[in-house]
Amino acid sequence: MTAKISYDDVEVGMELPAQAFPVSRATLVQYAGASGDFNPIHWNEKFAKEVGLPDVIAHGMFTMAEAIRVVTDWAGDPGAVAEYGVRFTKPVVVPNDETGALIEVSAKIAAKLDDDDRTVRVDLTAMSAGQKVLGMSRAVVRLA
Repeated sequence: MTAKISYDDVEVGMELPAQAFPVSRATLVQYAGASGDFNPIHWNEKFAKEVGLPDVIAHGMFTMAEAIRVVTDWAGDPGAVAEYGVRFTKPVVVPNDETGALIEVSAKIAAKLDDDDRTVRVDLTAMSAGQKVLGMSRAVVRLA
């Protein structure tokens, strides 16, 4: 597989299509089962509040994975992501209601890194409940 986006077709400042990802308590249980991360702060409201959290929170790695989907969907190939890193700045609080939480992700081309390697740096912004939940969220993507 290879990226479907051509290096020659992107410019610094170009915005990728933004996406929003709903998160429910059921989503967190499914992720816990898949990842093996059964920390009670991700499913037990009483425990989460006892340790000082406002409520159950989404797994950091889940939040990180949802955010990079903006890049992989745009590139057309998850294997096009050569590097990806974030800092966890705020938790995604997931209330036990019909709505849950929403992770809203936008991204833009921040730099063209290497003409020979056809790589770009994409900077991502991930928000939930009006707060930035990932900081320094950056991916290096190898394009066609």
